[in-house]
Amino acid sequence: MIPTLETRRLLLRPLELADAEQAQPLFGKWEIVRLLSDAVPWPFPPDGALNYYRDVALPAMERGDEWHWTLRLKANSDQLIGSIGLIRQGNINRGFWIGKQWQGQGLMTEACDAATEYWFNVLKFPVLRVPKAIENTASRRISERQGMRLIAKEERGYVSGRLMTEIWEITADEWNARKNSI
Repeated sequence: MIPTLETRRLLLRPLELADAEQAQPLFGKWEIVRLLSDAVPWPFPPDGALNYYRDVALPAMERGDEWHWTLRLKANSDQLIGSIGLIRQGNINRGFWIGKQWQGQGLMTEACDAATEYWFNVLKFPVLRVPKAIENTASRRISERQGMRLIAKEERGYVSGRLMTEIWEITADEWNARKNSI
């Protein structure tokens, strides 16, 4: 069972199929998806969120391979504003998005801190790796603030095309040492 996580301003509630209705209009926008993996279909289909939740995310959560939460402001917990997920397999261990009107407020940094803490100190994984398009400076800043280090560069496919990608990494020991020094 995936718990609800809490930050100073956010509730991270485990993803449910009913969340697709609110996610669809927020997610299916070019400015949200353009720097996400080319696994995201574009143009985004009218039932894209529902299909992804039903056919991919929820089954992976049931298998214990992925952990997905919706982001909600504590002040308005009925409104979904974004999502964050953790993935057991490979070198893409965390992914996220947040609606345009909530960007630039430090909310995703809070969500990433909560999810990273869960990854290391509940799930007990030894390392977290996250790729991002080099031009995704907001996402890079989150990795830098979390104390991650750049370990590789490569080209990958994104909704907007082939782009140079940075792979960022942090270990459980590094995360906990950083957390304890703050």
